[in-house]
Amino acid sequence: MKFPVEQILNLPEMKVLDCQEIEGIGIVITIEKYVNYSACPSCRQITRSIHQNHWRMIHDLSWSEQTVLLKINRRQFKCNNCKKVFSEKLDFVDKNKGYTKRLAQDIVQQVLDSNIHSVAKRNDLSDEEVESMLKGQVSQILNINLTQIKRLGIDEIALVKGQGNYLAVLVDLDTHKPIEIVKSRRIEELREVLIKWGVQVLEEIIEVSIDLWSPYKTLVEELMPNANITADRFHVMKQVNDELDTMRKAEKKAAISLENKSERDRILEGLNKSKYSFIKNEDSLNEKQKEKLKAAQEVSPILAKMHRLKEEFRDVFESCKSWGDSIIKLLDWMHDALLYFPKSIGTMIRWFGEIVGYFDGRTTSGTVEGINNKLKLIKRLGYGFRNFSNFRLRSLLNWHFSINSP
Repeated sequence: MKFPVEQILNLPEMKVLDCQEIEGIGIVITIEKYVNYSACPSCRQITRSIHQNHWRMIHDLSWSEQTVLLKINRRQFKCNNCKKVFSEKLDFVDKNKGYTKRLAQDIVQQVLDSNIHSVAKRNDLSDEEVESMLKGQVSQILNINLTQIKRLGIDEIALVKGQGNYLAVLVDLDTHKPIEIVKSRRIEELREVLIKWGVQVLEEIIEVSIDLWSPYKTLVEELMPNANITADRFHVMKQVNDELDTMRKAEKKAAISLENKSERDRILEGLNKSKYSFIKNEDSLNEKQKEKLKAAQEVSPILAKMHRLKEEFRDVFESCKSWGDSIIKLLDWMHDALLYFPKSIGTMIRWFGEIVGYFDGRTTSGTVEGINNKLKLIKRLGYGFRNFSNFRLRSLLNWHFSINSP
């Protein structure tokens, strides 16, 4: 072939013995180590006694869309000191693997942008081989340093809406990256995962942001004694929005039952398709949504009042700067809103300590929403993943592969 094979191959410790392009197979490059000696892994003595040659074929990165196979002489040596027989070490391929490390890393990157089945087909590999590459890379790539975690977010994600199957997601709130995905949000499974982190890691966590689910709180108190528990403000806001939307539905239902047709039509015209105009942040509404909000408020004074209270509640979390002022304004809001948001107020009373904990460091699990959307995309793309273990690995690699890969 008319090109410098050794330079393109870029394996400095290996010399090229032969290179052929074989129809139906691809490019086959025969290589072996330059040196004719090796160090015994048992006694570290250098030996030149070759016990036997051992040829094997492994996959490497493609060249110009052509499959490349490396025919490697992985020689066996016999130690003159301890008499043991061993195979020489090849840094670019793991033991008992039929592919190079760099091919495995390239395959992982391809899977991050696609799915197992498509990548396997594109690279003339089986699904099982691609899965093996992913699993084989995890110890080298997914090296998440748990000792650095100081602030933890715990949340759940429903990958299929309405089916009630939730995954628990543990997020490092300082790096904004997921550090673990648990098959369910069952406390027994979460406890098992966290205990594996070790007491030293858990005792170093100083803050945990959770939603308003008491089993999370109990688990954190049990395993992370030094952590302040913060109720995620977005989940608190969701409670208020849900109660507002419940009233919107009740107002609409009451309007439907009116006997006066003109009055019924007037109210329904104002309320129809008004959900997002009410629950979306008012300063984020477009012109059409603002008009719909105004029309709905005109036909329902109670919804107008609840919407104003909802916006005031949001303002407590977004505008108040001092810890003391924030708590006073929150208490004032709870007093003013009691008749309109009794369910939300009840929740706030039960979780008051955790809710006002937000004002200490203004910690939230808001980053989980972006992670949620990414995981759903991975699930849709990754139809080659036949079990949770592969899905978990595929997901975590999205945030950690480029940083930790060699």
